[in-house]
Amino acid sequence: MARNLEQLTARQVTGKLAAGRYSDGSGLYLNVTGSGSKSWAFFYKRDGKRTEMGLGSTEKVSLKLARQMAAEAREMIGSGRDPLDERKAALRREEDARKAAEAEAARDTFGTFALRLLDGYSETDERGRVRRVPGIVDGNRNAKHRAQWKSTLIEYAAPIWHLKLDEVDTDGVLKCLAPIWTTKAETAARVRGRIEKVLAASIAKGLRKGPNPALLRGHLDALLPKRQKLQRGHHPALPWQQMDEFWPKLSALTSISALCLQFTILTAARSGESRGALWKEINLVANTWTVPPERMKPGKEHVVPLSSAAREVLAEAAKLRQTEDDPDELVFPSVRDHKPLSDMALLMCLRGIQEGLTVHGFRSTFRDWAGDATPHAREVVEQALAHTVGGVEGAYRRGTAIEKRRSLMTDWAGYVTVEPGANVVPLGRAAS
Repeated sequence: MARNLEQLTARQVTGKLAAGRYSDGSGLYLNVTGSGSKSWAFFYKRDGKRTEMGLGSTEKVSLKLARQMAAEAREMIGSGRDPLDERKAALRREEDARKAAEAEAARDTFGTFALRLLDGYSETDERGRVRRVPGIVDGNRNAKHRAQWKSTLIEYAAPIWHLKLDEVDTDGVLKCLAPIWTTKAETAARVRGRIEKVLAASIAKGLRKGPNPALLRGHLDALLPKRQKLQRGHHPALPWQQMDEFWPKLSALTSISALCLQFTILTAARSGESRGALWKEINLVANTWTVPPERMKPGKEHVVPLSSAAREVLAEAAKLRQTEDDPDELVFPSVRDHKPLSDMALLMCLRGIQEGLTVHGFRSTFRDWAGDATPHAREVVEQALAHTVGGVEGAYRRGTAIEKRRSLMTDWAGYVTVEPGANVVPLGRAAS
């Protein structure tokens, strides 16, 4: 007659029990020591002798899991296999797999590990289940940021890219950073942080030993030359009083990159926002351009009122459209491959007119002009720039203030292009 199964209850297992051995049936027992610790054991006959196989403590193995493990052991016995031998074989396989993984990791270079870390990878857990490990930049809403992680490491970490992980040292990191530490300060800071994160991950996974040679404080800061403190957002900008000299040179150009640069300046937009603009975002009835959240730095939709000068730029761009009825067509596509223009395309256009400026700097030009030469409220100007602010000003900006911003952008276009009907006296030009 078969023995009764499942004689124990979960409450008994988790409750207080006297020292002893408690049967759950068919070979599964709960062992309780004098100190109160509890563990599972499975008993079966091996070569005619009663053999005990531990299944783990109740802290890690529940009653349900213990029964499942006992059932699997009984199936092995029924098929002529020994559970202890099977366990030892499984442990050997796990150890072989671990050693193989370590051997593979030993062949890992900084570059191969960095790419795997960025793109994600699959690994097998102790029970043989395959799981997906996401990349370290997965979930970042900004696709450009994800791409920059990879491109900056490939470009600037070239001196250590082909070194084995345990070969990357302080000298190697310095070779990556020293050439750009003072000339491209913000880029250098990002590269250092990304190298540090890749090496930290390799240390955490046991692929190399610490300390991390890319640490700044107390390490690289003692070896790299001093520099001015990084100030995010301070891009070389054209003084607003010089716009009357700059704009005629830009408006005389007819390339698609020149049109995109004009549109970027007239809307006070970020370069990526205008380069990625689609015709479906343009509403020529309401005279607005709606930039979706995924292309905005703050991650929120931004509605830009369009001045007549901005609409004229769109009219010129429309003459270059491939199809008039495709709403997903780019407003300013690359002529070569019809993909979004690169940031470098706009920068090269700008350099052809005047050296030493950046595209992003025109947002500062706009901000300085609005603050120095107009009566427009600061919060309206900040909203036109899609800046994220808090406090009373943030509460004010819950509304879109579209008409106030429309007046602001009309005045800006009037100042930039000397557009008829603008309300602001060009103070900078009058002074000159």
